Amino acid sequence: MEINNTFHYPPELMSLLGDTIPLLNRKKIDVFLFFEGAGVTPKLIQPLRQQWQRDKNSITKFEITQQILTKLNQNDETYLRERREVLKRVVEFESFLSCWPDDQLKARGLVAEIQKVVNVKDSFTRIAKERESEQRVRIAQKKAEIEKINRKKEEIARIKAELFSLFSEKNRQKRGKALEGVLNSLFQAYGVLIREAFALTGDEGEGIVEQIDGVIEIDGHLYFIEMKWWDKPISVPEISQHLVRVYHRAESRAIIISASGFTGPAVSTCKDALQQKVVTLCTLQELVILLEKEGDLCNFIKKKIQAAIVDRKPFVEVSV
Repeated sequence: MEINNTFHYPPELMSLLGDTIPLLNRKKIDVFLFFEGAGVTPKLIQPLRQQWQRDKNSITKFEITQQILTKLNQNDETYLRERREVLKRVVEFESFLSCWPDDQLKARGLVAEIQKVVNVKDSFTRIAKERESEQRVRIAQKKAEIEKINRKKEEIARIKAELFSLFSEKNRQKRGKALEGVLNSLFQAYGVLIREAFALTGDEGEGIVEQIDGVIEIDGHLYFIEMKWWDKPISVPEISQHLVRVYHRAESRAIIISASGFTGPAVSTCKDALQQKVVTLCTLQELVILLEKEGDLCNFIKKKIQAAIVDRKPFVEVSV
């Protein structure tokens, strides 16, 4: 039930109040006292009281009630407290013995009807507030999602710039080390990075025995990453070295990334390895194209994995 700025009591409620208040008060003086008790200002009551005092028959209880309610209702927020108090007193009215005997049943019925109208209005108000609250939550969530997406885009743009800058680096060792960090940052931006590059040392002081370029998780499976930026295609020895690391780890899988491609025998070795482990090969060029087209890295990797498992093809160029 909408209550606009002009009439805060809607017509239905206004009519019910006009019929009810006179029945709740036996005498005209009781009607004046009812409104005074609700805090209605004397300037609204006094002219009507004076009229009644001059001529007791010049105005009825219903006319007194109607005129005061109309004056209360013709102001925006001035008499908001008084309107609420009048309504509260009617809704909470219990002592119907104070009414004229012939009016008691009718008064009870009218009060019950007003309670029903108020409850419906309150229900609509609560529903509206709940909807507004839900809308605010949805807007906040949407805003947070947009901000998250924008932050991700900004981070990927930064990573892309770092990756592209590596193509001008002449120092092979420095370039390869930087590639590890850049690609780990890329995996991290997509929320799949488990661990950045790390080294394992032997138990007997033999120094570093394994160098892992990174570990990611896709669909609950761990993939050990090997990254190579060489001047020539990656061959069988380099492939085999990484496969040994994966063989020694239960449930682990392998992703090998090369800036210079792979030899035929290296691809064949990975295909044979598919009998025991999931292995997928990827070129740096594919990742560059992915970033240029703003593709999804996770979907790209999943397509690679699917080709390795289903088609037994460890090296398939996936279109973005």
